Amino acid sequence: MNARTLLGAAALASTLALGACSSGGPDPMETMRSDLASTRAIAEEADRKATAALAQSEAAAADAQSAAQEARTASEKADRIFRAGLRK
Repeated sequence: MNARTLLGAAALASTLALGACSSGGPDPMETMRSDLASTRAIAEEADRKATAALAQSEAAAADAQSAAQEARTASEKADRIFRAGLRK
């Protein structure tokens, strides 16, 4: 779920909660604003974490490709050494 979807769901929930409120008690608009601000903060934090995780996964993929290339090179070298040993 992306941040916009979360914010939309929070706005809908807050609007429904606002409609169910009776008179008295805390100001429903302030409660809704507070809930929306909290939801926005949570969504933004989730977005930051997802962005960081994506960057880490891209770095890990690059490292894996590099390691695979090194393994291929080492395997080719070992094969050449083995074949040279068979010729002796």
